[in-house]
Amino acid sequence: MGDFRYNGKMYYNPVEFAMDRIGGTWKMPILWRLKDRVMRYSELQKDIPHISQKMLTTQLRELEDDGFVVRKVYAVVPPKTEYTITERGLRAIEVVKVIRNYGLELMDEMGINDK
Repeated sequence: MGDFRYNGKMYYNPVEFAMDRIGGTWKMPILWRLKDRVMRYSELQKDIPHISQKMLTTQLRELEDDGFVVRKVYAVVPPKTEYTITERGLRAIEVVKVIRNYGLELMDEMGINDK
């Protein structure tokens, strides 16, 4: 496959394109948490250590824009927002599982204890 442009950015291969959609520090952990249940924004914030409110908002917006999650806002006080993984997001979970298992294997090989 040759080079291609998407949303004004040049990509050189499909792996780069896919990693731009789900890569980075926070997108895979967000998707991982949403794979089995709908979560409110505050639940995600509590469940993902070390992520700032600004970063969580940014990453959720990007995942929503790319079709990996759906955001539902309820018109109540205080505001209630829920996030649900989409079919595209569930397909990405298969990739996340492979990367996660590979990471665990590498940690074991390199003597890193994950506990």
